[in-house]
Amino acid sequence: MASIVVRGLDESVKKQLPAQAREHGRSMEAEVRHILTQAARRPHVGLALLHAAQEAGGVEELPMPERTDIARSADFD
Repeated sequence: MASIVVRGLDESVKKQLPAQAREHGRSMEAEVRHILTQAARRPHVGLALLHAAQEAGGVEELPMPERTDIARSADFD
């Protein structure tokens, strides 16, 4: 099993983890492992929307408006 080190963790998060672990009856390490596992299993929101649209019968092709403006360079002066 892999091990990781998380540097730069916000102090408020460090203080919240032990209390959250106690609430769930886990060690702090087990709580962090649970949080990371749940986060890794969460689908990408874009893919979730795509799958929901496909299950609902898909979406029609949206019309692409013609571009009529002229590209210009940025003026940083």
